[in-house]
Amino acid sequence: MGYLLLMKVWPGLHNIVVAALVPAMICVMFGAGMAFGQTSKLDELFDRLKTADEQAAGRIEQEIWIEWSKSGSAAMDLLLERGRRAMSEGQLDLAVEHFTALIDHAPDFAEGWNARATALYQMGQIGQSMADIAQTLRLNPRHFGAMSGFAMILEELDRPEQALEVRKAVKAIHPHAAGVSEAIDRLEADLQGSSL
Repeated sequence: MGYLLLMKVWPGLHNIVVAALVPAMICVMFGAGMAFGQTSKLDELFDRLKTADEQAAGRIEQEIWIEWSKSGSAAMDLLLERGRRAMSEGQLDLAVEHFTALIDHAPDFAEGWNARATALYQMGQIGQSMADIAQTLRLNPRHFGAMSGFAMILEELDRPEQALEVRKAVKAIHPHAAGVSEAIDRLEADLQGSSL
């Protein structure tokens, strides 16, 4: 039975899934994660990212995504590419199939999990998407893309305090991440307004 069907049968399931996943994901983000597949090149890129101006940060971010997309296997890279193509063409079920095959064959490749999390989110499967985001962050705690997706989900679930915490973690890693400063300002203003 699919997650969405279960939610219709048992509406409280969504809150239980979120309540179980959010603390674990926050814990992973703030130091409990294992950094598989990290390279000295990525370390150098992240060091540069912290001090880069906005224009340079955009180029460095692209280099990071390129590095994250390298599984070390041409066959696995092809599965990632096929899944991304299917997702861009709106074939979400097919994209999930490709990403699932990738994860089955390369479970330590964080980008497979992140890509499937994105496809699942677009399909409205929030609980499963969050589980894949958690796995992405276990494998790659600096994955600002997965963290941004998690923050977006937290906002949609009306958890602004936790969303703010995650947005600040993104900014600490990638100060010029798209929309992060604006999101932090908005969340802080919302939270300040609600506390008055």
